[in-house]
Amino acid sequence: MIELIQQSAKEGVRFAITDIDGILRGKIINKDKFLKALQHGAGFCNVIFGWDSNDVCYDNGKISGWHTGYPDAIASIDLNTHRNIPWNEDTDFFLADFSTDEKTAAACPRTLLKNIRQQATEAGFTALFAKEFEWFNFRETPESLHQKHFINPAPLSPGMFGYSVLRTSEHQDFYNDLFNLLRKFKVPLEGLHTETGDGVYEACIEYADVLEAADRAVLFKTGVKEIAYRHGLIASFMAKWNTNLPGCSGHIHQNLFDNKGNNLFYDESDLQGLSQLMKHYIAGQLYCLPHIMPMYAPTINSYKRYIKGAWSATTVSWGIENRTTALRVINQVPAATRLETRVPGADANPYLSIAASLASGLYGIQHQLPLNISATTGNEYDNKLATPLPGSLEEATRLMKGSPIAEALFGVPFVDHFTRTREWECRQFAQKVTDWELKRYFEII
Repeated sequence: MIELIQQSAKEGVRFAITDIDGILRGKIINKDKFLKALQHGAGFCNVIFGWDSNDVCYDNGKISGWHTGYPDAIASIDLNTHRNIPWNEDTDFFLADFSTDEKTAAACPRTLLKNIRQQATEAGFTALFAKEFEWFNFRETPESLHQKHFINPAPLSPGMFGYSVLRTSEHQDFYNDLFNLLRKFKVPLEGLHTETGDGVYEACIEYADVLEAADRAVLFKTGVKEIAYRHGLIASFMAKWNTNLPGCSGHIHQNLFDNKGNNLFYDESDLQGLSQLMKHYIAGQLYCLPHIMPMYAPTINSYKRYIKGAWSATTVSWGIENRTTALRVINQVPAATRLETRVPGADANPYLSIAASLASGLYGIQHQLPLNISATTGNEYDNKLATPLPGSLEEATRLMKGSPIAEALFGVPFVDHFTRTREWECRQFAQKVTDWELKRYFEII
């Protein structure tokens, strides 16, 4: 790989790091600087873990903040992540993380997932994961959205038309570019289709090792947005952009294999084909779910998606081939028996949502947790005895902060940093006056 970069006619190399909100922050550097960075690390201002998604600096951070002077943290470029960007003259691209920087490692989402992956490996498991996403497409540009104050964006296509052949044919250049260019970008899709909603698409990414799966998911979101730009469009992964339309999910498919390639979630002696290990894994996710919800639903808006009858989970629940539950077991093909965690929205940081899913499943295996919640048959939305999911980011963050479960899964430094960022997010919203408040109170109250 180093020789390929040295021999390349291109002078620049791009690399990027994923911040706590799942946003890629990157730069282009010349080849000489890149090759030096492989030896000594790449300097990257630690403010990327000291500000929010709108570049406003936290006032409550420890790892980064004005008190640190915002020095450079040392990023490690991962050569295994190499890609060429097909919509940008095949520019060389790499992902980086802060796994070797002690001061910043606890705040780095990719580093967290690498640590959880190592735990799975040491337990004798190979974790294979895949993400699927729903997102809305609009006939807008960044400039037009700001001019409109983000009100009434024009959808790519009108009407509720899931699995439509017509709608994708109408915009076949964009549709085909998504499928073909992402594959060239080493983010191969299993499928791509319209979903229910104005201008909404859904894509399933191919299975891969858990770290590669998260890399693909992060690059998928950015890749879709960049391809959309080139077609004069805006792609939005906001969890719930419109009260009257479905929300956008970011479901996680997963299973564990042994070193011989056997699917450890399947057991032919079980009536439903589920191994005891899989039952412990499910029990772990259900047990940990209320303690780690902000990793699946990290924004104020995330919780607008959890509505009964709106294709999103609202309770701590599981079922066999049931799309009304938090966890859906897919067991129609023995070799492909797997679990779908349906809680995350499309707005969740893929590294964090996948780390949460794997870590909590491993917790269930390690502690041999019994699966004492019955599988839902029928409509989980009608289950009045189920434990509800936290109803707001404020509530979810309060449950996670200082939680012994969360700290056991991810360590005290990460939980402290992450919950501080979510508390900040809650405070930013609490002080803003919304359109809803103006319409409800301005004249009448």
